[in-house]
Amino acid sequence: MPVIALLSAVFVVGFEQLVQWKYGAMGITGLLLLTIGTKAKSPAVSSMGALVLALLVAGPAL
Repeated sequence: MPVIALLSAVFVVGFEQLVQWKYGAMGITGLLLLTIGTKAKSPAVSSMGALVLALLVAGPAL
């Protein structure tokens, strides 16, 4: 069980670093909102986080 928890923590930290490297502070904010909304079972907060991430991935519409 501790091995699974350790691997899970390493994966989460690695994913957060990847998002921050690629999308900056707004990427971390979107990921944080999505995570908090999911854990708190708040559709409004998780939707805001998903929207932020979707806008960052879509990029500027020129």
